[in-house]
Amino acid sequence: MHRLQPLLEEALGEKMALPKRKLTSLEEFIEAFPEVERVILDGTERPIQRAKDRDQQKEDYSGKKKRHTRTHLAGVAPDRQILVFSTAYPGKAHDKGILNSEGWAEWIPDDVKIQGDSGFQGLQNEYVNVEIPHKKPKGGQLTDEQKAENQALARERVVGEHAFAGLKRYGIAAQVYRNRKANFDDRSIFTAAGLWNFYLMAA
Repeated sequence: MHRLQPLLEEALGEKMALPKRKLTSLEEFIEAFPEVERVILDGTERPIQRAKDRDQQKEDYSGKKKRHTRTHLAGVAPDRQILVFSTAYPGKAHDKGILNSEGWAEWIPDDVKIQGDSGFQGLQNEYVNVEIPHKKPKGGQLTDEQKAENQALARERVVGEHAFAGLKRYGIAAQVYRNRKANFDDRSIFTAAGLWNFYLMAA
């Protein structure tokens, strides 16, 4: 796989199947994704072998998964195409923190919906085009209308999970990662994302 990696990336790049890794302007988003009307943000974690270094173990430990992981954030289109895909972050990183580091939301036009789960709480106060689930008030309950809106949003956001399921059809993106080659964990799952996009393009 090490030797095939550059060849796969080059081929997928030529087919325009690789997700973007960075967004730097509104114009770049519009040019790359002119027909996209909403972007579903979600994170995925891949289990990794526990590091020997104790400090690294703490960085890699995901309280959500209860194991050591690497985390990636993705922006997915309604057709399940992975539009943008972050570099690898330690398992302790949270989706909102990764989004802040990547800065994608700033470069998504206001008329394109940004949909996320409750892990992006607070984002709706920063941008006008954000949809996240209603949070149950402390000591209170959601209204029937709010519950219905949460259910409708969940039905739209599920394509993000479908995209990750497609990505993890490629074993290297799903199995416990044990390779020690520098940056290969990030590049291998990025290539798997490109393969998934290519599959969708060819379907």
